[in-house]
This record gives sequence, C-alpha cells and structure tokens, in this order.
Amino acid sequence: MLTPGALPATNMPLKSELTIDVGAKTASQVPACCSARYNLAFLACLGFFLLYALRVNLSVALVDMVEPNTSLAKNTTSNVCPEHSSTVNVPRNTTGEKYSWDADTQGWILGSFFYGYIITQIPGGYLASKIGGKLLLGFGIFGTSLFTLLTPLAANLGVGYLIAVRALEGLGELSTQKSVPWRPMLESLPLWAIVVAHFSYNWTFYTLLTLLPTYMKEILRFDAQENGFLSALPYFGCWLCIILSGQIADYLREKQNFSTVCVRKCFTLIGMIGPALFLVAAGFIGCNYALAVAFVTISTTLGGFCTSGYSINHLDIAPSYAGILLGITNSFATIPGMVGPVIAKNLTQNNTVGEWQTVFYIAASINLCGAIFFALFASGEVQDWAVSGYHLHRN
Repeated sequence: MLTPGALPATNMPLKSELTIDVGAKTASQVPACCSARYNLAFLACLGFFLLYALRVNLSVALVDMVEPNTSLAKNTTSNVCPEHSSTVNVPRNTTGEKYSWDADTQGWILGSFFYGYIITQIPGGYLASKIGGKLLLGFGIFGTSLFTLLTPLAANLGVGYLIAVRALEGLGELSTQKSVPWRPMLESLPLWAIVVAHFSYNWTFYTLLTLLPTYMKEILRFDAQENGFLSALPYFGCWLCIILSGQIADYLREKQNFSTVCVRKCFTLIGMIGPALFLVAAGFIGCNYALAVAFVTISTTLGGFCTSGYSINHLDIAPSYAGILLGITNSFATIPGMVGPVIAKNLTQNNTVGEWQTVFYIAASINLCGAIFFALFASGEVQDWAVSGYHLHRN
C-alpha cells in the first residue's frame, strides 16, 4: 500500500499561482480549500488514519490480553522502575479472556500482519497504475476491517487462527505503459538506495509501532490508559513533522533553488540519524519517565523528515512507474515488520532495561547504515529507463 509519505500531492513541485490569460485579466489564486487536490489529500488522510488504526490496534491491546506470568523468566524491571501512576484506574472490562502466550508467540503475532502485507506490494502497485488507487484503497480498508472484526474469535480459537487472520488483514493493506522496463529498473542504483533507506527506516518504525506499548508498560510502568495515550504521542509528533517538512522541502527547492537530490539526502539524513541518536539515548535515562517519553517522541517525530526524503524519491527518479517502484521498495521494507517484533521479543525475554537497550542499538545501527547508503547513491533526476520510449529505443 502507499505510505503517508508517498502521497505525491505533498512534495511535488507546486505553483502557488495559476496564470490564466483572459483579456486584460492576469493571475487568479488557486483555491485555498475545496480544490481537487485538497479534497484528495483530506480523503487520503482519512483512509490512512483508518489503515494505521487497524494495523496497530492489536499492539496496544496485546499488553492486556496476555497473562502477566507468561514470561519465561520473572520480569526484573519492576525492581528498577516502580509503579508511578498517580491514580488507580479500574479496568472497564474485567471479563476479557487472558491468553498464555509467551514472548516468542507474541512476537509472531505482532509480525503476522506483515506476512500478508508483503504479498500484495508489487501487484498492488501495478494494479494502481492500471485502475487507480481509489478502488484498491476502498476495498483494502473494507477487507482489513472485516478481518479485524474476526480477531477476538480467532484469538479464542487459537494462536494459529489469530496469526492467519492478522496475515489476511495485511493483504488489504494494498501510467498507461503496456510494458515495464524491469531489467534496467532493477539494475538502477538510485532505486536500491531507496530500498535500503526504506528497509532501514522501517526497522525502527515497525519496532516501535508494534512494541512501544509493551515498552511503555514493562519498562516505564505506565498503566493501560496512560499507555494508549503516550504510545500515540510520538506519532502525533511525526504527523506534524510530515506536514511541516513537506512545506520546507518545497520552499527550499522552489524559492532557494536547492537541488532535488540535495533536499532528499538532507531530509533523509535528518530523519534517520536524528531518530537513531534519540532512540539510543532513551535507553540510558533510567527511570526518568518524562525524559524517556520525550526522547522516544522526538525520535519518532524526526522520522517525519524522511517523508520529504527517500519516501518521495520514487517520483523523482521514475514518475511514470512510481506505483511499481513503491511496491518494490515497500516489499523489502515490510521484512522488518515480519522479523523485527520476533527478534525484539526474543531479546527482551526478561523485559530488563539492558535488553531493551540492545533492541534500540540494533534499530539505531540499521538506521545509520541506511542513511549513509542513501546519501551516497541516491539521485534526484529522472532515470533514462523511466523516460517514455526508452525501452523501444533499446529494442
């Protein structure tokens, strides 16, 4: 599926005025609201809101679905960071089923969504180029919603059923050329620069997306109600950063004459190195709850700069094949969602601060490698193979 950062309306070169020659009249202002592009952006925003809500709801719910004594070893974190909630929150529903899923099983459950998600990336990009994204997005949301309704039933039937349903949910989260220049496309180093950056960024993004509620509960000792709010806070910051970074990127390119490749590389470096630094720092602040939440929030917020970096770079190098390119890069970038939670859960069997530091180290290191690779090999120019008629000329 398209990610929020892949919307072309955010970062395509836009003109603030449209000149229309009508007699002696000059330019007329583009409507500030109710235009087709703003309507599209608003509706797409609602669609992505629903998709991400459907994607992460189990991550938040899982922390209260699992029996507290299921870990392979006793949780030693409670000896380091005590409970600190100012008020006692009585659960509204105490009749919900509790499941004896160990850490390994929880990792597979959290990653199962992406098993189905990865299958439809390239086909989804191809179909979007043929029939448009409206039908794909609509049916994708419908299918994911339908299988989400079956989640409680699947959990009661058994963990295998739950994993299968989550994988089916991932299936929903899914140009006029008659042929695609596959070989030169796959041999393109700028494309692989996007692949590496996308994979690296998503390792951190999906690790936090699926496991942040667990970290908030087991390490920072927040209760369920606080957990839900504080787990969402970093992504609110990321949303704001995405909006602002898009405006800044367009300003730098249009008004300050920065080259496209310069903007893409700079924003990717900020959006990957910044989160890496703050994520590592979050593991070394002990039981300072406010600072831990602040560092995780800043880390995720800075990741929003990548929206105007590698995430939109598909349109720079091959605008006619952007949907297919996104399918390719997102296929690789889905792998962290499949294996990241499993690895993280295996590394945090005892839920100690030291174990979570290791998880953050790995994510930060992968982020740094991806940022460096993108800075070395990314391009801001349309590639030869993406120009109409290139493959005909080659033949």
